[in-house]
Amino acid sequence: MTHPQFRDDAYLRDAEATVRYLTDEGGIVLDSTIFYATGGGQPGDSGSISWPDGRMEIATTIKGAGSDIILVPAEPRALPPPGTKVMQSLDWDRRHRHMRVHTALHLLSVVIPLPVTGGSISAEKGRLDFDMPEPPEDLSAIEDALNALIDRDLPVTDDWITDAELAANPGLVKTMSVMPPIGQGRVRLVRIGEGAEQVDLQPCGGTHVARTGEIGRVTMGKIEKKGKMNRRVSIHLDN
Repeated sequence: MTHPQFRDDAYLRDAEATVRYLTDEGGIVLDSTIFYATGGGQPGDSGSISWPDGRMEIATTIKGAGSDIILVPAEPRALPPPGTKVMQSLDWDRRHRHMRVHTALHLLSVVIPLPVTGGSISAEKGRLDFDMPEPPEDLSAIEDALNALIDRDLPVTDDWITDAELAANPGLVKTMSVMPPIGQGRVRLVRIGEGAEQVDLQPCGGTHVARTGEIGRVTMGKIEKKGKMNRRVSIHLDN
């Protein structure tokens, strides 16, 4: 398996690792990685790896067999053989914007307390699809409430529970279309706020900022009807 260093520290921008093996398609699997693999609506990380005899741009990162994570080169070229020690370097600006958008979407699910049917994240914006029969009357009120939560600068932390604990607390799962990964014995929870100040707690495997104030101001996009009961709500980073 590949150890997910991004889960230990989402702010790690550079780290050493060792090549475990190369895939038949030309991907690189390391023993540990700071690159997040595409999943949960969040894009895979990009950046580069370097070693004594070369350097390579990484276009994206995807999930492999089991818990393996595959780094996908930006262009075909000679790959570092298994056993090579490499230095990983993230495209940090892109990743950090993903972290800001992802955390903002968690807060959007607080401001709009309806079941979530889908979602997507980019470096500029994000969206959640809600089981929402009627559109909200006041979009500006939603934007104000969302930015008010951001301005509270609440801490964002994580914790772990067992699969059995999650099964006993199904209300923790807000997403109807994407279930949290189970079967490995434990599930990661992302918490926003602490104690009486807690505003959100839900399973999530993505990367997030350490405090909501780091998100910065967001603006609401349009609300689109995507089916009889489904509506898509978009947000944009303001800077």
